[in-house]
Amino acid sequence: MTALLEIEGLSKNFGGVRAVQWLSFAVNEREILGLIGPNGAGKTTLFNLINGVFVPDEGRVRFRGIDITGKAPYRVARHGLARTHQIVQPLTDMSVLENCMVGACFGRENLPLARAEVVAREVAVEVGLGDRLSTPAAQLTIVGKKRLELARALAARPMLLLLDEVLAGLNPTEIERMIGTIRSIRERGIAILIIEHVMQAIMGLSDRIVVLNSGQKLAEGAPAEVANDPSVIEAYLGDPALAAALHPGG
Repeated sequence: MTALLEIEGLSKNFGGVRAVQWLSFAVNEREILGLIGPNGAGKTTLFNLINGVFVPDEGRVRFRGIDITGKAPYRVARHGLARTHQIVQPLTDMSVLENCMVGACFGRENLPLARAEVVAREVAVEVGLGDRLSTPAAQLTIVGKKRLELARALAARPMLLLLDEVLAGLNPTEIERMIGTIRSIRERGIAILIIEHVMQAIMGLSDRIVVLNSGQKLAEGAPAEVANDPSVIEAYLGDPALAAALHPGG
């Protein structure tokens, strides 16, 4: 498989805290790679290093073979990498349509307004907001805001999408709908790197899993392998019974 994103020896310290330590892995084209680990493991810090919010102390980030280490987020977006945020960040004074247009205007294709509106309408429909285009973002429910966050990222026309806990706070029905949306995104050829704490969901969605603990890679492999890895059970999953429950088909 062809590597789309390559993380090589990435490290980031905040004072005396080592948030990410010598981390290396790759995301392949058209792959869903799950990223799991305890709170404070460094997952969101890693996203911030990938998309340029933070500059690493060591290591490199390569996307489509191009070194993007430390590039500003808007430049990273131009390369075809978009993200959502754990704490949703809608432009509250703008409508759903306008929020999505921002993603299209500042994304990979740098679209003019007329074309951005077309793309914005398309992605709003795709994530289930097609009937809320004129609604101010501030009036959306938490589910609506999560879908808007996803739509705005999709409007940037990414080749790789970073999803930070898009299932958090959703009920089981909403989770199932969001999983369906994520799968449809992958079917369009977009690779996905996803942070998630809803374990059954991420185990069922992901082709591979990377486990972080204290900023380091603890394990990497197929979901079934990771769920039964003794070091993962000890550090994160808690006990063998839970691991067995998370085994796909188990």
